[in-house]
Amino acid sequence: MTFDGIFERRTLLKATAAVGSLLPFSSMAAAAAASPAPDKAGDLITTSAVRMVDVPLAPTTKVTVERRGQIVLIGINRPDVQNRIDPETYLGLARAYYRYDHDPSLRAAVLFGHGDNFSRGIDVVGFQPLITAGKPFLSDDEAIDPLAIAKAPRSKPLVAVVHGDTWNMAHEFHLAADIRIAAADTRFGQDENTHGRFPGGGSTVRFVREAGWGNAMRYMLTGDHWSAEEAYRMGVVQEVAATQELALEVGIRIANKIAACAPLGIKTTLTSAHLATAQSDANALPHLQAQFGALFKTDDFKEGIKADAEGRPPIFQGR
Repeated sequence: MTFDGIFERRTLLKATAAVGSLLPFSSMAAAAAASPAPDKAGDLITTSAVRMVDVPLAPTTKVTVERRGQIVLIGINRPDVQNRIDPETYLGLARAYYRYDHDPSLRAAVLFGHGDNFSRGIDVVGFQPLITAGKPFLSDDEAIDPLAIAKAPRSKPLVAVVHGDTWNMAHEFHLAADIRIAAADTRFGQDENTHGRFPGGGSTVRFVREAGWGNAMRYMLTGDHWSAEEAYRMGVVQEVAATQELALEVGIRIANKIAACAPLGIKTTLTSAHLATAQSDANALPHLQAQFGALFKTDDFKEGIKADAEGRPPIFQGR
């Protein structure tokens, strides 16, 4: 099975291909009838329920959506720029997460990337105006932060399936998921410190907690990249599959197993588990965007951008 083959559909719900079709999902409740009726999963959809619709793969689609019974596949699709995350893609993911979390017919989600890489992380040029102005990444009420830093968190499980380059913000999307599967070719990176930035999307909290202080600092402080096998050793990945296609199959299989369980029990399990980390997260996560934004105004950040453009090692001055 190839990633393109995944989107060869027998039946497609009507949806436009551009990411814009993902953004104005505020009318999803129209899919629920005036009189409540059970959907295929047997869940009761009321007039206030959200009905997530498919957004098929197309060149202009930055975030794809494919329903498969009680699970949904959410795909990052900017392969021409190694799936880097710009503000529109970030918002598209956030709104897809919201629709998933508020659609009673869906019980598990799988996040993956189209093309050769899961994602090389933040599109710095795309985000720079937003960050330097101190504006929030998300201001939409119908959105759930993919980094699980701002706004209300997901109440339903997410399986992340990664392959190829999985760097920085993309690694932090992966860390924010509940279960993580990697293809053997995955190359992880959290190398912001080599570019005059820092891991501002949650790694200073979640990577440390998941992998242990020494393991996390080994990679965040040096900027060295690491393999899927190393991620598995550190406990950050739960399974490694031979190829990206097989990794996605594993993720889908796990999502279907979750969907077969009692949904209220799954939701309560996540809620209870998050209580164990809520206090420590609350002390650190709210400060990340301000810390990240402050570094964007430094000479070292400008030097990092210039050095990347000139293809040379940066010379940092600590100012």
